[in-house]
Amino acid sequence: MSQVTDASPGVAVLIPCYNEAATIEKVVRDFRAALPEATIYVFDNNSDDGTGDIARRAGAIVHTEKRQGKGFVVAAMFEKIEADTYLMADGDDTYPADRAAEMIAPVVAGEADMVVGCREAVDEAAAYRRFHVFGNWLVRKLINLIFGANLRDIMSGYRAFSREVALNLPIMAYGFDIETEMSIQCLYRRWVIREIPVEYRERPEGSESKLSTFRDGFRVLFRILSLFRSYKPLTFFGGMGIFFLVLSVVGGLTIWMREWPVGSGVRLALMITSATLMAMSLIAASIGLIVQLINFRFLELDSVTKRHRVRMERGVRRGKDPT
Repeated sequence: MSQVTDASPGVAVLIPCYNEAATIEKVVRDFRAALPEATIYVFDNNSDDGTGDIARRAGAIVHTEKRQGKGFVVAAMFEKIEADTYLMADGDDTYPADRAAEMIAPVVAGEADMVVGCREAVDEAAAYRRFHVFGNWLVRKLINLIFGANLRDIMSGYRAFSREVALNLPIMAYGFDIETEMSIQCLYRRWVIREIPVEYRERPEGSESKLSTFRDGFRVLFRILSLFRSYKPLTFFGGMGIFFLVLSVVGGLTIWMREWPVGSGVRLALMITSATLMAMSLIAASIGLIVQLINFRFLELDSVTKRHRVRMERGVRRGKDPT
Protein backbone atom coordinates (compact mmCIF):
# COMPACT_ATOMS: atom_id res chain seq x y z
CA MET A 1 0.00 0.00 0.00
CA SER A 2 1.18 3.48 -0.83
CA GLN A 3 2.41 5.66 1.98
CA VAL A 4 1.05 9.12 2.71
CA THR A 5 3.00 11.51 0.56
CA ASP A 6 1.62 14.94 1.50
CA ALA A 7 1.31 16.84 4.73
CA SER A 8 -2.21 17.26 6.03
CA PRO A 9 -3.86 20.47 4.73
CA GLY A 10 -7.17 21.73 6.05
CA VAL A 11 -8.99 21.17 2.76
CA ALA A 12 -7.90 18.99 -0.15
CA VAL A 13 -9.60 19.21 -3.54
CA LEU A 14 -9.28 15.87 -5.32
CA ILE A 15 -9.70 15.75 -9.10
CA PRO A 16 -9.49 12.37 -10.90
CA CYS A 17 -8.59 12.78 -14.57
CA TYR A 18 -8.22 10.76 -17.72
CA ASN A 19 -7.58 12.72 -20.93
CA GLU A 20 -9.12 16.00 -19.78
CA ALA A 21 -6.64 18.37 -21.47
CA ALA A 22 -9.49 20.48 -22.83
CA THR A 23 -10.88 21.34 -19.39
CA ILE A 24 -8.42 20.61 -16.58
CA GLU A 25 -6.72 24.04 -16.57
CA LYS A 26 -10.05 25.83 -16.10
CA VAL A 27 -11.16 23.33 -13.42
CA VAL A 28 -7.97 23.78 -11.38
CA ARG A 29 -8.08 27.57 -11.62
CA ASP A 30 -11.79 27.69 -10.75
CA PHE A 31 -11.28 25.64 -7.59
CA ARG A 32 -8.21 27.66 -6.62
CA ALA A 33 -10.34 30.80 -6.88
CA ALA A 34 -13.27 29.26 -5.00
CA LEU A 35 -11.12 27.76 -2.19
CA PRO A 36 -7.88 29.75 -1.95
CA GLU A 37 -6.91 27.99 1.27
CA ALA A 38 -7.26 24.50 -0.23
CA THR A 39 -4.61 22.34 -1.85
CA ILE A 40 -5.59 21.10 -5.31
CA TYR A 41 -4.59 17.55 -6.22
CA VAL A 42 -5.01 16.11 -9.70
CA PHE A 43 -4.68 12.35 -10.12
CA ASP A 44 -3.77 11.55 -13.71
CA ASN A 45 -4.94 8.09 -14.74
CA ASN A 46 -2.65 7.32 -17.71
CA SER A 47 -3.67 10.31 -19.81
CA ASP A 48 -1.93 10.58 -23.17
CA ASP A 49 -2.99 14.16 -23.99
CA GLY A 50 -0.82 16.07 -21.51
CA THR A 51 -3.50 16.45 -18.82
CA GLY A 52 -1.00 16.10 -15.98
CA ASP A 53 1.40 18.73 -17.34
CA ILE A 54 -1.43 21.21 -17.92
CA ALA A 55 -2.75 20.68 -14.39
CA ARG A 56 0.72 21.17 -12.93
CA ARG A 57 1.19 24.46 -14.79
CA ALA A 58 -2.22 25.59 -13.52
CA GLY A 59 -1.04 25.17 -9.93
CA ALA A 60 -2.17 21.67 -8.95
CA ILE A 61 -0.11 18.97 -7.28
CA VAL A 62 -0.20 16.06 -9.72
CA HIS A 63 -0.07 12.38 -8.87
CA THR A 64 -0.24 9.51 -11.32
CA GLU A 65 -2.19 6.28 -10.95
CA LYS A 66 -1.13 3.53 -13.32
CA ARG A 67 -4.07 1.19 -12.60
CA GLN A 68 -6.77 2.14 -15.08
CA GLY A 69 -10.16 2.94 -13.60
CA LYS A 70 -11.75 5.66 -11.51
CA GLY A 71 -12.14 3.35 -8.53
CA PHE A 72 -8.38 2.76 -8.43
CA VAL A 73 -7.83 6.52 -8.61
CA VAL A 74 -10.15 7.20 -5.67
CA ALA A 75 -8.45 4.47 -3.63
CA ALA A 76 -5.06 6.07 -4.38
CA MET A 77 -6.39 9.47 -3.30
CA PHE A 78 -7.45 8.08 0.06
CA GLU A 79 -4.09 6.35 0.52
CA LYS A 80 -1.85 9.26 -0.46
CA ILE A 81 -3.61 12.42 0.68
CA GLU A 82 -4.27 13.47 4.26
CA ALA A 83 -6.59 16.36 5.04
CA ASP A 84 -9.25 17.42 7.50
CA THR A 85 -11.86 17.87 4.76
CA TYR A 86 -11.96 16.53 1.22
CA LEU A 87 -13.77 17.79 -1.86
CA MET A 88 -13.87 15.52 -4.91
CA ALA A 89 -14.93 16.68 -8.37
CA ASP A 90 -14.45 15.49 -11.93
CA GLY A 91 -12.01 17.19 -14.26
CA ASP A 92 -14.49 17.69 -17.11
CA ASP A 93 -15.84 21.09 -15.95
CA THR A 94 -19.40 19.83 -15.50
CA TYR A 95 -19.61 20.77 -11.80
CA PRO A 96 -19.66 24.38 -10.53
CA ALA A 97 -16.52 25.24 -8.55
CA ASP A 98 -18.25 28.32 -7.13
CA ARG A 99 -20.37 26.02 -4.94
CA ALA A 100 -17.28 24.47 -3.32
CA ALA A 101 -17.45 26.49 -0.10
CA GLU A 102 -21.12 25.58 0.30
CA MET A 103 -20.28 21.92 -0.31
CA ILE A 104 -17.63 21.65 2.40
CA ALA A 105 -19.40 23.85 4.99
CA PRO A 106 -21.57 21.08 6.57
CA VAL A 107 -18.55 18.77 6.81
CA VAL A 108 -16.35 21.45 8.42
CA ALA A 109 -19.15 22.28 10.87
CA GLY A 110 -19.55 18.62 11.80
CA GLU A 111 -23.14 18.53 10.54
CA ALA A 112 -22.55 15.88 7.87
CA ASP A 113 -20.06 13.14 7.08
CA MET A 114 -20.59 13.42 3.34
CA VAL A 115 -22.16 16.12 1.18
CA VAL A 116 -23.30 15.15 -2.30
CA GLY A 117 -23.81 17.66 -5.09
CA CYS A 118 -27.26 16.65 -6.29
CA ARG A 119 -27.14 17.28 -10.02
CA GLU A 120 -29.74 19.47 -11.68
CA ALA A 121 -28.97 19.57 -15.37
CA VAL A 122 -28.99 22.98 -17.03
CA ASP A 123 -29.89 21.19 -20.27
CA GLU A 124 -30.86 17.59 -19.52
CA ALA A 125 -30.79 16.49 -23.16
CA ALA A 126 -27.26 17.82 -23.58
CA ALA A 127 -25.86 16.91 -20.14
CA TYR A 128 -27.07 13.30 -20.06
CA ARG A 129 -26.77 10.62 -22.69
CA ARG A 130 -29.76 8.62 -23.82
CA PHE A 131 -30.87 6.09 -21.16
CA HIS A 132 -28.80 7.83 -18.44
CA VAL A 133 -31.84 9.46 -16.86
CA PHE A 134 -33.64 6.11 -16.64
CA GLY A 135 -30.48 4.37 -15.41
CA ASN A 136 -29.93 6.94 -12.67
CA TRP A 137 -33.59 6.66 -11.63
CA LEU A 138 -33.39 2.86 -11.47
CA VAL A 139 -30.19 2.86 -9.40
CA ARG A 140 -31.60 5.47 -7.02
CA LYS A 141 -34.85 3.54 -6.53
CA LEU A 142 -33.03 0.26 -5.88
CA ILE A 143 -30.66 1.71 -3.29
CA ASN A 144 -33.34 3.73 -1.51
CA LEU A 145 -35.54 0.63 -1.34
CA ILE A 146 -32.81 -1.71 -0.13
CA PHE A 147 -31.27 0.63 2.44
CA GLY A 148 -34.36 2.58 3.48
CA ALA A 149 -32.91 5.90 2.32
CA ASN A 150 -34.25 8.91 0.46
CA LEU A 151 -31.30 10.05 -1.65
CA ARG A 152 -31.93 11.96 -4.87
CA ASP A 153 -28.56 11.45 -6.60
CA ILE A 154 -26.53 8.29 -6.06
CA MET A 155 -24.01 8.70 -8.86
CA SER A 156 -22.84 12.31 -8.51
CA GLY A 157 -19.07 12.76 -8.68
CA TYR A 158 -19.18 16.05 -6.73
CA ARG A 159 -18.72 15.12 -3.07
CA ALA A 160 -17.32 16.59 0.12
CA PHE A 161 -16.47 14.32 3.03
CA SER A 162 -14.63 14.16 6.31
CA ARG A 163 -11.33 12.64 7.31
CA GLU A 164 -13.21 9.86 9.10
CA VAL A 165 -14.90 8.86 5.85
CA ALA A 166 -11.61 8.86 3.93
CA LEU A 167 -9.95 6.68 6.56
CA ASN A 168 -12.76 4.17 6.96
CA LEU A 169 -14.38 3.90 3.54
CA PRO A 170 -13.30 0.66 1.84
CA ILE A 171 -12.95 0.96 -1.93
CA MET A 172 -13.66 -2.22 -3.87
CA ALA A 173 -14.98 -0.80 -7.16
CA TYR A 174 -12.49 -0.04 -9.92
CA GLY A 175 -14.65 1.74 -12.51
CA PHE A 176 -17.45 4.27 -12.72
CA ASP A 177 -19.44 2.32 -10.13
CA ILE A 178 -17.28 3.98 -7.47
CA GLU A 179 -19.86 6.70 -6.68
CA THR A 180 -22.55 4.08 -6.18
CA GLU A 181 -20.30 2.15 -3.83
CA MET A 182 -19.43 5.29 -1.83
CA SER A 183 -23.13 6.06 -1.34
CA ILE A 184 -23.93 2.50 -0.24
CA GLN A 185 -20.95 2.32 2.12
CA CYS A 186 -22.03 5.55 3.81
CA LEU A 187 -25.61 4.31 4.18
CA TYR A 188 -24.42 1.02 5.64
CA ARG A 189 -22.25 2.78 8.24
CA ARG A 190 -25.05 5.21 9.12
CA TRP A 191 -22.97 8.22 8.21
CA VAL A 192 -24.90 11.43 7.73
CA ILE A 193 -25.32 12.32 4.06
CA ARG A 194 -26.55 15.75 3.01
CA GLU A 195 -27.46 16.65 -0.56
CA ILE A 196 -27.04 20.13 -2.02
CA PRO A 197 -28.56 20.92 -5.43
CA VAL A 198 -25.91 22.01 -7.92
CA GLU A 199 -26.17 22.77 -11.61
CA TYR A 200 -24.78 20.10 -13.89
CA ARG A 201 -23.41 21.37 -17.19
CA GLU A 202 -22.79 19.58 -20.44
CA ARG A 203 -19.19 18.90 -21.34
CA PRO A 204 -17.55 21.73 -23.26
CA GLU A 205 -16.53 21.23 -26.85
CA GLY A 206 -13.45 19.03 -27.17
CA SER A 207 -14.18 17.07 -23.99
CA GLU A 208 -15.43 13.50 -24.41
CA SER A 209 -17.13 11.24 -21.88
CA LYS A 210 -15.43 7.95 -21.00
CA LEU A 211 -18.64 6.42 -19.66
CA SER A 212 -20.07 3.43 -21.52
CA THR A 213 -23.84 3.48 -21.07
CA PHE A 214 -24.53 -0.26 -21.04
CA ARG A 215 -21.21 -1.68 -19.84
CA ASP A 216 -20.91 0.70 -16.90
CA GLY A 217 -24.66 0.54 -16.31
CA PHE A 218 -24.54 -3.23 -15.84
CA ARG A 219 -21.44 -2.83 -13.69
CA VAL A 220 -23.33 -0.45 -11.39
CA LEU A 221 -26.29 -2.82 -11.10
CA PHE A 222 -23.95 -5.73 -10.34
CA ARG A 223 -22.22 -3.59 -7.69
CA ILE A 224 -25.57 -2.85 -6.04
CA LEU A 225 -26.47 -6.55 -5.90
CA SER A 226 -23.01 -7.47 -4.65
CA LEU A 227 -23.11 -4.90 -1.83
CA PHE A 228 -26.71 -5.83 -1.04
CA ARG A 229 -25.59 -9.44 -0.58
CA SER A 230 -22.61 -8.37 1.56
CA TYR A 231 -24.23 -5.71 3.74
CA LYS A 232 -27.82 -6.98 3.97
CA PRO A 233 -27.19 -10.75 4.00
CA LEU A 234 -30.23 -11.65 6.10
CA THR A 235 -32.51 -9.77 3.71
CA PHE A 236 -30.76 -11.08 0.59
CA PHE A 237 -30.44 -14.74 1.56
CA GLY A 238 -33.65 -14.67 3.57
CA GLY A 239 -35.49 -13.45 0.47
CA MET A 240 -33.94 -16.28 -1.52
CA GLY A 241 -35.00 -18.72 1.20
CA ILE A 242 -38.61 -17.48 1.11
CA PHE A 243 -38.64 -17.74 -2.69
CA PHE A 244 -37.41 -21.35 -2.60
CA LEU A 245 -39.86 -22.15 0.20
CA VAL A 246 -42.82 -20.85 -1.80
CA LEU A 247 -41.78 -22.91 -4.83
CA SER A 248 -41.39 -25.97 -2.63
CA VAL A 249 -44.84 -25.53 -1.11
CA VAL A 250 -46.41 -25.00 -4.54
CA GLY A 251 -44.77 -28.21 -5.74
CA GLY A 252 -45.95 -30.11 -2.66
CA LEU A 253 -49.52 -28.86 -3.01
CA THR A 254 -49.50 -29.83 -6.68
CA ILE A 255 -48.49 -33.37 -5.74
CA TRP A 256 -51.13 -33.60 -2.99
CA MET A 257 -54.10 -32.05 -4.83
CA ARG A 258 -53.82 -33.97 -8.10
CA GLU A 259 -54.37 -37.62 -8.90
CA TRP A 260 -51.34 -39.21 -10.51
CA PRO A 261 -51.09 -42.49 -12.39
CA VAL A 262 -49.14 -45.25 -10.70
CA GLY A 263 -45.42 -44.89 -11.30
CA SER A 264 -45.76 -41.34 -12.69
CA GLY A 265 -42.34 -39.92 -13.53
CA VAL A 266 -43.66 -36.34 -13.30
CA ARG A 267 -44.88 -36.92 -9.73
CA LEU A 268 -41.50 -38.35 -8.74
CA ALA A 269 -39.70 -35.39 -10.36
CA LEU A 270 -41.96 -32.94 -8.50
CA MET A 271 -41.28 -34.68 -5.20
CA ILE A 272 -37.52 -34.54 -5.69
CA THR A 273 -37.67 -30.91 -6.86
CA SER A 274 -39.86 -29.83 -3.94
CA ALA A 275 -37.59 -31.56 -1.41
CA THR A 276 -34.52 -29.97 -3.01
CA LEU A 277 -36.10 -26.51 -2.94
CA MET A 278 -37.01 -26.95 0.74
CA ALA A 279 -33.40 -27.87 1.52
CA MET A 280 -32.15 -24.87 -0.49
CA SER A 281 -34.55 -22.64 1.43
CA LEU A 282 -33.14 -23.76 4.77
CA ILE A 283 -29.55 -23.43 3.54
CA ALA A 284 -30.13 -19.89 2.21
CA ALA A 285 -31.77 -18.78 5.47
CA SER A 286 -28.89 -20.28 7.48
CA ILE A 287 -26.26 -18.53 5.34
CA GLY A 288 -28.07 -15.21 5.77
CA LEU A 289 -28.21 -15.59 9.55
CA ILE A 290 -24.57 -16.62 9.88
CA VAL A 291 -23.23 -13.82 7.63
CA GLN A 292 -25.44 -11.27 9.43
CA LEU A 293 -23.91 -12.29 12.77
CA ILE A 294 -20.39 -12.07 11.29
CA ASN A 295 -21.13 -8.59 9.90
CA PHE A 296 -22.43 -7.46 13.28
CA ARG A 297 -19.25 -8.67 14.95
CA PHE A 298 -17.08 -6.84 12.43
CA LEU A 299 -19.05 -3.64 13.05
CA GLU A 300 -18.38 -3.99 16.78
CA LEU A 301 -14.65 -4.47 16.18
CA ASP A 302 -14.59 -1.56 13.71
CA SER A 303 -16.23 0.73 16.27
CA VAL A 304 -13.71 -0.21 18.98
CA THR A 305 -10.76 0.21 16.58
CA LYS A 306 -12.03 3.61 15.47
CA ARG A 307 -12.32 4.87 19.05
CA HIS A 308 -8.80 3.63 19.82
CA ARG A 309 -7.37 5.39 16.76
CA VAL A 310 -9.10 8.66 17.70
CA ARG A 311 -7.63 8.48 21.21
CA MET A 312 -4.16 7.84 19.77
CA GLU A 313 -4.45 10.80 17.39
CA ARG A 314 -5.59 13.06 20.23
CA GLY A 315 -2.66 11.89 22.35
CA VAL A 316 -0.18 12.61 19.55
CA ARG A 317 -1.61 16.10 18.99
CA ARG A 318 -1.34 16.87 22.71
CA GLY A 319 2.20 15.55 22.86
CA LYS A 320 1.30 12.71 25.19
CA ASP A 321 1.96 9.01 25.13
CA PRO A 322 -1.17 7.62 23.43
CA THR A 323 -0.88 4.39 25.42
